Amino acid sequence: QVQLVESGGGLVQAGGALILSCKASGRTFSTYVMGWFRQAPGKEREFVAALGWSERTTYYYYADSMKGRFTISGDNDKTTVYLQMSILKPEDTAVYFCAARAGSISYLAYDYPYWGQGTQVTVSS
Repeated sequence: QVQLVESGGGLVQAGGALILSCKASGRTFSTYVMGWFRQAPGKEREFVAALGWSERTTYYYYADSMKGRFTISGDNDKTTVYLQMSILKPEDTAVYFCAARAGSISYLAYDYPYWGQGTQVTVSS
């Protein structure tokens, strides 16, 4: 099992920035992905970004609408990922979830068996 704990959410004004963190513990894999999804009230869970570690490289994948404002990064110990969010807009308001899976990157929520509890991000106008 993998346990994920998110932190860093909060209230921010439009145009501001936040950094979310997700710490993983428990089982590890040689090829491993940690990603971020978000879910706004009344909407489906939406892919934001993912970071994948293989034995020799790290690779990144973003939802097209997130490119340029959101940046995903990870620690060298492969247990923590960050989501740097900038130029935030009210429509970015959502619960942001960290997720993990073994294998290759996926933008599909159902491909991820491990999830954190989520952290609320609220962007005021």
